[in-house]
This record gives sequence, structure tokens and C-alpha cells, in this order.
Amino acid sequence: MSDDLDDLKRAFDAGLPGPDPDKRAAAIALAMKNFDRAQETADLARQTSEPTEKAGIFRGAKLMFAKISNRGLLTATTAIAAVAMVALIPVLQNSQPPEIDVIPVSKPDAKPVVEPVAKPDVKADDRVVVAPAQTPVEPEALEETLDLAFDAPVVMNRRAADPGAAKVGRPMAAPSPQPMAPAGASRMRAPAPASPGAAPSVSLETGVFNFEGGMPATRPLPIPVPDQIVRPDPDTEAFPDAEDNPIKVTAEAPVSTFSIDVDTASWSMIRNSLSRGMLPPEGAVRIEEMVNYFSYDYPAPEGDAPFATHVGVSDSPWVDGTQIVHIGLQGMLPDERPPMNLVFLIDTSGSMNNPTKLPLLKQSFRLMLGQLGENDTIAIVTYAGSAGLALEPTKATERDTILAALESMHAGGSTAGQAGLQQAYATAAKMAKDGEEDAVSRVILATDGDFNVGISDPDALKDFIADKRDEGTYLSVLGFGRGNLDDATMQALAQTGNGIASYIDTLAEAQKVLVDQLTGALVPIANDVKIQVEWNPALVAEYRLIGYETRALKREDFNNDKVDAGEIGAGHQVTAIYAITPVGSPARMTDPLRYAAGDAQPVTDETGELGFLRLRYKTPGEDTSKLIETPINADAAPLAEGNWALAIAGFGQILRGSDLIGDWSMGDAIALAQASKGDDPFGYRQEAITLMRLTESLKK
Repeated sequence: MSDDLDDLKRAFDAGLPGPDPDKRAAAIALAMKNFDRAQETADLARQTSEPTEKAGIFRGAKLMFAKISNRGLLTATTAIAAVAMVALIPVLQNSQPPEIDVIPVSKPDAKPVVEPVAKPDVKADDRVVVAPAQTPVEPEALEETLDLAFDAPVVMNRRAADPGAAKVGRPMAAPSPQPMAPAGASRMRAPAPASPGAAPSVSLETGVFNFEGGMPATRPLPIPVPDQIVRPDPDTEAFPDAEDNPIKVTAEAPVSTFSIDVDTASWSMIRNSLSRGMLPPEGAVRIEEMVNYFSYDYPAPEGDAPFATHVGVSDSPWVDGTQIVHIGLQGMLPDERPPMNLVFLIDTSGSMNNPTKLPLLKQSFRLMLGQLGENDTIAIVTYAGSAGLALEPTKATERDTILAALESMHAGGSTAGQAGLQQAYATAAKMAKDGEEDAVSRVILATDGDFNVGISDPDALKDFIADKRDEGTYLSVLGFGRGNLDDATMQALAQTGNGIASYIDTLAEAQKVLVDQLTGALVPIANDVKIQVEWNPALVAEYRLIGYETRALKREDFNNDKVDAGEIGAGHQVTAIYAITPVGSPARMTDPLRYAAGDAQPVTDETGELGFLRLRYKTPGEDTSKLIETPINADAAPLAEGNWALAIAGFGQILRGSDLIGDWSMGDAIALAQASKGDDPFGYRQEAITLMRLTESLKK
């Protein structure tokens, strides 16, 4: 028997046996010998027309040749080698093969029972798993059984079958009907189960084969994990690290200066986290982006002004004795959108291999393409897995050509975006030179945030993008997917490039950003927009800017036209909220200073102004800013839909764990939101209320 096994092992190592007559005869003889031994204990129970004295290998051979065709012979030879391999695996792993005893029983209708002989020195990892008792196989079924032996693929490692699942950390998909073995591993098919319809399976935890009603199974050889599979740290996401704006004493620091922001990425990331049953990271909660995600009923500008300024005053819902000052900007909509030169800079690195990343990106750009016309030109640049110029500048009306370029992209490789970034800007410059004079040039970077641009110095990167911005090419950033989202880098790139940063987690969000608000996202009407408020210490004891922590500017930056600030697009709305404490209010959080003139001596006021609002902006293409000034009157009426903005701002402060809103709760935020929801044609506000309720449940 040992010599036969050695022959089979050598045959298996050499591949499938060839048509050698001697080897085929030896294999058939071995098969008949084993077949006959398996039937010996059942001869008494079996009715047969053959005399019992003829039992043996020759009787088995006669039945074999009577029932099996030439094709069956070849199949049997091959299948026997595969079956023997299952028995050989423990032999290769251990110095001694497992012993199997066949215990005959005396009852006429009994079936043989297979039991393993336990060995005290067998380790747990080398255990042999034995299936239920085998049923004798009739010769008529031998061909079918052996054919099935090569038709039952086994998944030995689901991560190996789906390398993308291991790389991006997503839930592992069900194995495909014919999974591929990992690189470097032998492909092996399991023997077929003896019972009809039974399918072999393998434990993903133990790596043990199981056959229902079939032959004994054993642990397969270890499967190496391919070197190219990288499992990223699930906590590699990065968000801007900024503390909440503090309460400031008006007498000590009466001036507040910041850059406006129309980004909305924060709200989408909050929604994505809550929808997955998790509270969002604190750094992902930027209140100004939450508030600006929604539209408000601000009056449009009159005349040639690029935007209108609105101010409202109301009581605070959070702390009694305090007030809210709303500042609202409404951008104008041009009568006709100018031509667009758009360069899609698409991350095709391996980390983009996820349904919420590159596939969603393609679908999103497909939606956007439907909003572009014959005066718009598109180019596509990719980096990492398929680096280079994927689509030469092409008119947006050549839809099939553009869609074909999008569909041809695939994810793979490491992320190194410097060449892609440079190629994108060079392409945009060429398009501007060859295209229409009044066209707007913009690079749209689409990435999961794992963006190594190859420029190690952050200041050098900002200078590079700023130089291109000054030459007339803007940069916007669209984020996709989670797991390694570098939101901090995305925000920095968009702010420096005078563009917007949005996070797209669903096709509905792509519809909002790239279809409904496309003109505002692409067409700038004002650059470097800065807000400065001087508070009147006679009427305002304290103030606090809610949000805009990453947009703070120095007081002297306001009049410095070389300092970069935010961009307002066509039709954009911007909302800023201050919480103020009137002089004499018991809600004041700070004590007056004994020796400071402003606090020690009452300041008289005859203007009735809580403060004075100044705005600076540049018309696109110009280097000198323009100034707009507006008083903040104490008797100003609340802005329309102001309570909705306060409900969202309160929601954000709860998510950030603020201790400056008293005992105001999520239930209070929900009640205020429900009372002020107003017109909600697309359901965005109802979605916000649902997220508030979900947050309330998750916090319990």
C-alpha cells in the first residue's frame, strides 16, 4: 500500500497522469482493490447473481469494465489521484499518516463505520476531521462520482478570492462560483460528496474541509496571502484639528475676522457615519458646513452687485439672556453660464477599488456630463494605477467618447499624485490657450483622500496650487469613500485652489452637488471673500463665532489683498452665526476687568448698533478687493428661516460636545427643526431630522 501511495504521490507531483499503459493499469488495479475491500463487509447483505467465491479484484475488474466506458477509465484514473491527494496531505504534514480502521458489523443490513484512531501526540492544528459514516458506492455510480470529483471547486481563503476586500477593509463578498486561488498557491478541487446534492465546504476560521455524508476530510495546506494585498489601518482618516471658537470679551477683542466657506463635505460625512451606526469623528463636524448645506430664502442682489448682504437678530434658543446675529450672503445668478474647461483629475489607486469610490465616481460624472453643453470642454487625467492623460480635451457633446474613457478606468497601484496634478494643470492651461477667452478653467480632483502628491513640503504644495490659481485655474475636490479619507488635505487643497470641497457618498448627493448646484460649484462670482465684524462694547459684552474654526484670519489680513480667502459661486448662499451676550445680561460668562477702561467705565451708545459688518471681495480676474459695509442694528428683524439654521447649528454643537449651550438637548434640536422645517422640496430637511433622531438613539 505504501508503494502505491508513493506512486500516486509522484504522479500527482508530475501533473495529471498521461496515457501510459503501465501506470493506467496500476491505477485501475489499485482502484479495484480498494473498491473490493470497501464491499467485503456488505457482501452478506447484497443480493447478487455472481457466486461469492468469485469475489476479489478480478470480479471487481470485470464489473468495472462492464460499467465504465473508455472516458470513465481516464476519469477514474485522474480522480483517484485527486482522492489520494486528500489522504496524502496529512502524510506530507506529519511524519505518520492518520490511521483509519474499518470495523465490520454482523447485522445483514449494516453499513461500515469509519472511525479515526486517536493519537495522544496529535496537535490541535493537525487534527483530522471525520465526516459521518460512508455509504457503499455501487459500481454503476462510480463514473458519476468520479466525474463530480472534478466539478466541485472549494474556496480555501475568501480574502484571497477577493483581494479588494482585504485591501479596503470592506465586508467580504460571497465567493464566486469558480474562485481563483491566490498567487503562489496550488489550485486543488475537492472530492465530490457521496450523497446526492451534498456540497463540500471549508471553514473560514479553521480551514477544514467538511463533506456532508461524504468521505473523511482533512485540513488543507496553508494558503499564503499574496504580498500585494495590503490591509490598511481602519483609523487612517484625518480631519482638521481645530478647537471650538471661544467666548471673547468685546472690550478686549472687539474685532472678529474670518474667510467665508461654502463647502458642504462635513454634512455628508456626518450623514455617512450616522447611517453606518456610528457617531462622526469630532473633527468631521464643521458647523458652518452643516448650516451651509441647506438653502435659505435670502433676497437676491440688485443691480450689478455680485451678492447681497443680509443681517438679522433674534433670541438664542440655547441660553436665556443671549442673542443670535445672523449674517446671510446671497450670490447672483448670471443670465448665461460661461464656457467651461474642466479637467477631471481622477485617483485610480488601489484604495479606490470599492463600490463607494471609483464606481460611484464614474456614475457621478455621468450625471454631471448631462449638464454640460457644446461650449464646454472636458479632459481626464488619472494617476496611480492607470496614470496619464486618459482623455484629450473633448467637447462635452461627444458623450460616447467621454463615457468610454470613464468606463476604461480601473483601480490599482499605489497613490502618487504629483505627476497627475502637474499633468492636470498643464492640460487646463492648454485648454485655456486653445479655447474661448471667457471660459472658466477648473481642475476637479476626485479621490478618497489618500492623496500623496509627491510634494513632501505642505507649503510647497500650497504655493504650487496658489500659483496655478493666480494664473486662472481653480481647484475643487470631491471626496469618495471612507476608511482612509484625508479630509484635512482635501480641505487645504480646495481652500488654496479657490474651490469647493464636497464629499459624495451616494448618487443622490452627486445629483445635489454636480447637477442641482453645478453652476455655483463651477462659476465663481467673487474671490477672496472676507468678513470682519467690529462689535460695540456698549451693547455687546461677549460674542462667539459658531463654526469657521479652520477659516479664522488675523485682523490685519482683512485689508491685505495678498491673503487668500474663500470663493462664492453663482447663486451660492453663505450663512454665519454669532452668539452674543448683551451688556447687563445675567448670562454673561466672564467678569468685567477692574482696570480696563472699556469694562471699568460704562460706554455710552447712541447708534443702536450691535456692531458693524465689513466685507471684502475680488471680482474674478482682478487683484484689488472691493469693500461692502453694513451696520448690525439691535432692532434688526430675524432672517427668514433663521430657526432652521439655529437647529442645525445646535445639532453640530451637540455632536462636538460643546459646553456653551447649557442643557439644550438633542430633543430640543429635533423640536426646533420640526417647527421650522418649512418648504422641503427635495427632502433634505426631513433627512436632517431623521439624522438627529438617530443621533439621539446612538447617544443613549
